[in-house]
Amino acid sequence: MIQPILKIENLHTHFFSDRGEIPAVDGVNLYINPGEVLGVVGESGCGKSVTSLSILGLVPSPPGRIVDGRILFKGRDIVPLKEKEMRKIRGDSVSMIFQEPMTSLNPLFTVGQQIMETVRLHRGLSRKEARAHAIEMLGKVGIPRPEAIIDEYPHQLSGGMRQRVMIAMSISCSPELLIADEPTTALDVTIQAQILDLIRRLNEEQGTAVMMITHDLGVVAEMCHRVAVMYAGKVVEEGSVRDIFKKPLHPYTRGLIQSVPRMDVELERLYSIPGNVPILSNELQGCRFAPRCSSVMEICHRSLPQLTLQEEQHSCRCWLHDSEQEDAV
Repeated sequence: MIQPILKIENLHTHFFSDRGEIPAVDGVNLYINPGEVLGVVGESGCGKSVTSLSILGLVPSPPGRIVDGRILFKGRDIVPLKEKEMRKIRGDSVSMIFQEPMTSLNPLFTVGQQIMETVRLHRGLSRKEARAHAIEMLGKVGIPRPEAIIDEYPHQLSGGMRQRVMIAMSISCSPELLIADEPTTALDVTIQAQILDLIRRLNEEQGTAVMMITHDLGVVAEMCHRVAVMYAGKVVEEGSVRDIFKKPLHPYTRGLIQSVPRMDVELERLYSIPGNVPILSNELQGCRFAPRCSSVMEICHRSLPQLTLQEEQHSCRCWLHDSEQEDAV
């Protein structure tokens, strides 16, 4: 039995505001095996990024904090760790590519200084060795003239270049787990392909496990082994890439796939899921997707279905596929 490199158990990350307690991540269970690429998909506001920040202990406090659950990295619960202990893991064994490179890079230091700081801290390299390593990393992510770019500041680079610097920094210590939060958002399609190829090679050649957070199902189909679909802070479906695309069970998953433009079908209007993601609160009842669902039943409004195994390694949180629970309610 393979022990997952990361296992999230019943994670609850809440934010506390003037309008009350907001359960941004509401009882999430996920796992990633060594060398596996897990895709986490869903609309903006469904809890993907907050889940990733919870893993690294980076949820801003206040207003947010983990109120329940465990995050096991290589069998060790890292939720109770002090900040000093988390720093030994963060950027070394577990690394993250952030969605917004301009807010993640320090404008007062050159990009080279920021990459060098990471490898000197975790790998104990000399300044000369760290500089050579930083140049190598910049070259790996496709940055031209890395010997010159290393001495430039973030504001001197384009958005795409800054994102590649972030990726160079995140892989500089050869992490065992890489969390990629929308890693290709700011990039044109050519650079997107290069970055995805780089992450794939890191996964295949070094066995790095990857948590790929994205809303792009094309990226999921190309990169991932398994997929977890999130909606309103909960996982609503989980399974292999093949199962999710060939036989989606949850109406939300079907809606996401149906929303992807197709070249082989001529449509007057592209499909979109009606309605919006609900405003999260502890007062929500029933299935979170019920107000937008075309297959909604009476029970959906009053009772929340559990995430249950439908087939081998394919789970779904929906009353349409949960007749035993329906009889019990």
